[in-house]
Amino acid sequence: MRELLEAVADGSLSPAQAEAELRGYVVGDAGRFDAAREQRRGIPEAIFAEGKSAEQIVALAETALETTGRALLTRVSESLFEALETHLGEAIPDATIDRRTTTVRVTSPEYEQPSLDATVGIATGGTVDGPVADEAGMVLRDAGVTVDRVDDIGVASLDRTLDQLDRLREADVLIVAAGREGALPTVVAGLVDTPVIGVPVASGYGHGGDGEAALAGMLQSCTVLSVVNIDAGFVAGAQATLFARAIDTPRS
Repeated sequence: MRELLEAVADGSLSPAQAEAELRGYVVGDAGRFDAAREQRRGIPEAIFAEGKSAEQIVALAETALETTGRALLTRVSESLFEALETHLGEAIPDATIDRRTTTVRVTSPEYEQPSLDATVGIATGGTVDGPVADEAGMVLRDAGVTVDRVDDIGVASLDRTLDQLDRLREADVLIVAAGREGALPTVVAGLVDTPVIGVPVASGYGHGGDGEAALAGMLQSCTVLSVVNIDAGFVAGAQATLFARAIDTPRS
């Protein structure tokens, strides 16, 4: 405790960093940021941008950068990204901003990128599944996992799946995102001996076109796979990260 107080007094530690050390989270006007989640859970807290104001997003991102060295944000609209980019460009001009559709990762100049000896394959049925796959991929890259992305292998033409089969089989874990009836994860899971995480995507039209048909199809899969919620790319990426950590330990 005394060392923390002395560090705050001499300026080598900010009050927010000290609060994170003591409580595990930091309290601000935009809410509480769980700075210790990665140490406790193995995956960091992500900032869910949808429904939040630009001021709240900026404040939470600054807290994340100050206490953990990086900020991971999901469901970031164009206007929120512009506000974030503008503010951080002035406040932390040396910060690195990586954006993949609606997912954003910001790292401070001092942040040391981790590395895990594991490969996660991400497969999509079609282009519309891309943003959900991007979200999963960003979580994995944040953890230092090697990502092998294979796009547009939907079962409407099964040859597109089969001609990528060797590549899919090389991954330690697979995330498979698909909309419509959600058949792709079931097909892939029946052809590989690695864990498969199915992600139903809200694409299609008519009955079940909001992702419910894809979710139901994956839950009823006769091959073994795990299933996350509709459009839950972050959850799929986080689950695959935990697999990757378990794989990395004996390899390291």
